[in-house]
Amino acid sequence: MPVLIGTSGWQYREWRGVLYPVGLPQRLWLEEYGRSFATVESNNAFYRLPEKRTFSDWRDRTPEGFVMAVKASRYLTHIKRLHDPQEPVRRLMEHAEGLGERLGPVLLQLPPTLRCAPGDLDTALGCFPPGVRVAVEPRHASWWTEEVRDVLERHRATLCWADRRSRPLTPLWRTADWGYVRFHEGRAQPWPAYGRKALASWAGRIAEAWPDRADVFAFFNNDPGGAAVRDATAFARLAHSRGRTVTRTPGERS
Repeated sequence: MPVLIGTSGWQYREWRGVLYPVGLPQRLWLEEYGRSFATVESNNAFYRLPEKRTFSDWRDRTPEGFVMAVKASRYLTHIKRLHDPQEPVRRLMEHAEGLGERLGPVLLQLPPTLRCAPGDLDTALGCFPPGVRVAVEPRHASWWTEEVRDVLERHRATLCWADRRSRPLTPLWRTADWGYVRFHEGRAQPWPAYGRKALASWAGRIAEAWPDRADVFAFFNNDPGGAAVRDATAFARLAHSRGRTVTRTPGERS
């Protein structure tokens, strides 16, 4: 059970010459990504939910063992603000099941203006089918309560540990037997890269919080200039140095 390391999305033109050969057509980028990484966080569903056949196509284009995390639709999190979650969750899962065995966790990223509503979160988490892993990324400080922690633990949902400017944005609660970490922006140069010290600190936090047998997903969302690709590779080396099993990264394909 490794630390599964990837990036938030794969369709970035700035990654030509960083991850993708300059002459490689964009229609083949997912295949190339899958040779370099074993997991990706798909943000497509957040903006516009793809059809089930699109998810099926992504399944067919990625290698065996590849895992795709899916960011839930903003209709559920930002427009409905977790109210009446039954239909949005059902529709998301009906489409995402096209991924088959490639389907990984679902991420609920809450809007920064959404204040603590543990009852609404409890209802929303209860709408997901048994066995579906859900990570929750609240972005308002009012959510850091024991009641919220209890809701997450009861549903075996994990609190997404988020970082911006090389500092944790959330309490480092362990609410499930698996983890989910998002890296939004580092402080190193060139922007928005992470420095070695910051990445080493996160590798240490993960190693201390979860045993090596636990799945921990780590996604780099600092895509400009290919920073996410380079940082993911550096982070993998640092996590490995802390005794953690890690999935493949560019230059270390397996």
